[in-house]
Amino acid sequence: MTKNMMLKALSEYMQTNNVDTVSLTDYKADPKAPVRDFLLRRKFGSWNRVLAAARYRFPVEVTPVVETPAPAPKKAKAKKED
Repeated sequence: MTKNMMLKALSEYMQTNNVDTVSLTDYKADPKAPVRDFLLRRKFGSWNRVLAAARYRFPVEVTPVVETPAPAPKKAKAKKED
């Protein structure tokens, strides 16, 4: 696997998780990681260089999560007594 293929797989992984960056500990803990972390670090020297190269070659577009406020609970209508 070439460096370019590794970075593309990492970029696609970050795109599917909708994150701009991923920490080394989170990446190591994920069993669905496409490339082993030590292979990436061996090719690029450090994790920061891996992330910098991935951002430069294959930029990830993260969609912002828009939180909608929960609707306020409706007040119960008072019953009219005749």
